[in-house]
Amino acid sequence: MSSKILINERDVVVPGQVLAEGMDYLPSHGTYRLNDKILANKLGVAFIDGKVIKTIPLAGNYLPKRNDVVIGKVIDVLSMGWRVELNSPYGGLIPIRDGTFEFVPKGADLTRYFDIGDYFVGKITNVTSQFLVDVSVKGQGLYKLRDGRLIKVNTNKVPRIIGKKGSMVSMIKQATDVKITVGQNGLVWLNGEPAMENIAVEAIQKIENESHISGLTDRVKEFLEQATGKKIEAKQESSEEDEEEGSHDSQEYDDHSDQGEDGAYEEEQ
Repeated sequence: MSSKILINERDVVVPGQVLAEGMDYLPSHGTYRLNDKILANKLGVAFIDGKVIKTIPLAGNYLPKRNDVVIGKVIDVLSMGWRVELNSPYGGLIPIRDGTFEFVPKGADLTRYFDIGDYFVGKITNVTSQFLVDVSVKGQGLYKLRDGRLIKVNTNKVPRIIGKKGSMVSMIKQATDVKITVGQNGLVWLNGEPAMENIAVEAIQKIENESHISGLTDRVKEFLEQATGKKIEAKQESSEEDEEEGSHDSQEYDDHSDQGEDGAYEEEQ
């Protein structure tokens, strides 16, 4: 039986769909082999890299990973720290030692540092096999969020929203002068002039909705120029497919941090 591909590059595929027949092709992310066929195991966009076939999921829950920079919300104050929500099926804990640089005496009022409802930028320091998650807000670029607004995005689209070496989010910031932090867990914080915040949100939603279509950078640039009336210099990304893969060149973009060694991106102010 001759080998053949049954889908086109960037087709949306569904679980169980046959993507290729024959033994000349190899399954990769989001696909599996069944006898002489390669099938999709999740809803996603198909990519063909030589003889390798893979899919990038269109949706999915965030699963915490050590060293991810995330945006979280305090949901309870305990004697040993703060219980937090991470836009994930799994919650987390900020231990007292990782919540502040200050010495905290036994029995102190922990709401002085974080209270229920507070949002923060933190880093995941440990994830156990039972998905017990420890989070730290001690470190450069980790802090309590004040003012601004939060939006949720598909966690699988975070790399495209950030862009290669932070190129996409830098372009949005250049056009709108809005401060932006993108968490690996699919929460985005924006702080700027309200009208510009709205434009930044529209740009992010455009990226999220059109990330599987070629020429995304040019379309976002055109949208920002029309919306703001500014001329924008956009850095072209070398490979849009690399970004769809979930590249960790820039786990998180933050106007205040320098987290480069940990996989985050920082733009000097």
